[in-house]
Order: sequence, then C-alpha cells, then structure tokens
Amino acid sequence: MKYFHRATLSPDEVLAAAKAFFGSRMAPAEEAPRRRVYAGPLGKVTVAARAEGGHYTFVEVSTDQVGESELDRLAKRFLAEVHKQVEPAHELRGAY
Repeated sequence: MKYFHRATLSPDEVLAAAKAFFGSRMAPAEEAPRRRVYAGPLGKVTVAARAEGGHYTFVEVSTDQVGESELDRLAKRFLAEVHKQVEPAHELRGAY
C-alpha cells in the first residue's frame, strides 16, 4: 500500500521523525539520501521525502503488505504524527 502527505517540514525533519517513529519498532534496512527503509516481523516500510514546489515536502510511505495490515496502520499513524508536528493543535484520532 502507498500513502502520502504534504507537509511544511523539511525532508530532513521528516526522515528524522521516521527514524524516531519506526526506529524504535523496526530495524533499519536501507538508507538513501531522501529515503529510509525499515523492516521487521510485520513487513517492510519505505519512507521517502522530497522537496516539492514552494515550501512543501512530499512524504510517501509504502508498505509491502496488502490491505489494512498492522504495518499499514503504523504507516498512517506516522503520517498523522508528521501532521501533528506541523500543527500541534491537531488531535490524533483513529484506530491506528
């Protein structure tokens, strides 16, 4: 599955957030200039962040799972956490 979000954080800030979020749950599997891959018993998740027009960063999170797996819920939770960094008043809701 693939998920995306546009944020006003820099790509480096997004990747640091990914390291903090997924690094405590999964082992780092690959590191590239604007991309991180984490793997664990749940599967593999890839986080990519690239600068987009203006002051936005395009964040793409993809998993190797199909449908609504536990890893997909973690991916969506990560994107919600990124949104909360930009907008601290945002309330995190949902079953993920």
